[in-house]
Amino acid sequence: MTTVSELPSPLTLLPRAQAGDEHAMNHLLTGITPYVARICRSITHDDGADATQEALLAVYRGLGSLREPAAFYGWVRSVTVREALRTAKRYGEERCCSQVESRQEANPLDAVHISDVLERLSQAHRQVLTLRAYGLNEEEMAEVLALPVGTVRSRLFRARRRFQEAWQPSAA
Repeated sequence: MTTVSELPSPLTLLPRAQAGDEHAMNHLLTGITPYVARICRSITHDDGADATQEALLAVYRGLGSLREPAAFYGWVRSVTVREALRTAKRYGEERCCSQVESRQEANPLDAVHISDVLERLSQAHRQVLTLRAYGLNEEEMAEVLALPVGTVRSRLFRARRRFQEAWQPSAA
């Protein structure tokens, strides 16, 4: 059995997969599955497996439309976030986007506190903060959430303010 670490680079597989090589497509999807699953779990919690499957299917269907191979991971991230949000909405997930994965080593107590603070925010505020943590800008968030850019900006502003207030309750 081939392990993920033995798979060729996605950038070498991409042109072959786009040309219809099913073997290359299988290797490509196998290689990105952990990345996709991690994003989906952070957004959908219990429905992470369903969201992962939907996201991988969307990647499979849309791969032919990707024109710039260097944008592959950003494109996969956008597709994955969009599909995870759709899955969360479809299953009526109330706790959407409750935990932001830290890109730096952090105190485990801080991670618990962040998760607790995010749980106290509205779903709309958790969504924009999580999408920002994944590196999406306001325009990308607007596209994923199907909202005007101005709405995303105001939600992001309010979400940051509410997060700060909840993070330091003594300052309120």
